[in-house]
Amino acid sequence: GTDVLVTADLRGVETHGVSNMLRVYVQLLEDGDLNKTPNIQVVKESPGTATIDADRALGIMAGIQAMEMAIAKARNVGVGAVTMFNSGHMGAVGHFSMMAAQKDMVGMCSVAAGTGILPTFGAEPRLGTNPISIASPSNLEAPILFDAATSAVAGNKLRLAARVDATLLPGWVASSDGSPIMEETKIVDRDDYYQLPLGGSREQGSHKGYGFGLMVEILGSLLSGDDPGMLRDTPSWTPSRSYFAAYNVDAFTDIDDYKKNMDDMLATLKSTPPAPGHDRVLYPGLSESEEMAKRKVSGIPFHKEVIGWFSETTQRLGLKELEVI
Repeated sequence: GTDVLVTADLRGVETHGVSNMLRVYVQLLEDGDLNKTPNIQVVKESPGTATIDADRALGIMAGIQAMEMAIAKARNVGVGAVTMFNSGHMGAVGHFSMMAAQKDMVGMCSVAAGTGILPTFGAEPRLGTNPISIASPSNLEAPILFDAATSAVAGNKLRLAARVDATLLPGWVASSDGSPIMEETKIVDRDDYYQLPLGGSREQGSHKGYGFGLMVEILGSLLSGDDPGMLRDTPSWTPSRSYFAAYNVDAFTDIDDYKKNMDDMLATLKSTPPAPGHDRVLYPGLSESEEMAKRKVSGIPFHKEVIGWFSETTQRLGLKELEVI
């Protein structure tokens, strides 16, 4: 499970790394919202599918088991799809997709969690940030990894912005009546605002983000046999419902040909002439792979506020204090 957090920080995705999420998990465990000794069970299974009850386990641990099962099924029958309900926060969902890509498979993962996102034209939130991800193997090029919330911005980014006094961009959040805020704004308490679906406003395509969010509810919530968050009473903590899929490339086409075509496609994207004011064209996962290579050498930088939290928490829990270089 720690790999999920550390890899996020190595890739430069601090919103989902140790610095931002570990404190949340510690609090949930201390409050009893997460189960310290879960009994994770498969409640329904076929050769190519399964449904898992995570028993309120830490999601970054239960998710590893779910994707490993999907990969094993894909190895046997070509495609493996696993749904999981009743887990904690899943971290960066792209981590699970990459697990499949590292086994020469196309990996997908999506997570339905929470009810903090407004539907387009809505004044009350109904959906979670509901991230989706896909990863694919390649040969010479850095693997493609698309991992994004279906909201205008990930909820963790709002929490991080409030903590470090950063400014929110237009279209990220709405006022209490559901009206999109279309200018830069400071956030003191994220609970003072509603989040918007990807696109922000209808004019900017928020109906598409709204639809993507519903797709995740279908795959993660309904397909796992669980209720969407909007149909639940609203407790202090709402479990995640997730969808994991692995597609064994060799069951569809020759893996070497696939990787060559993937390399050619990614190289073509990189060679696209950049628009004025931009240095180059990227593809999803490229800059994160480059950042990971750098941080494996130079280490992971932490904000001084994070170091302070580590010091206070390790002392309180009687653990060895974090060594800072």
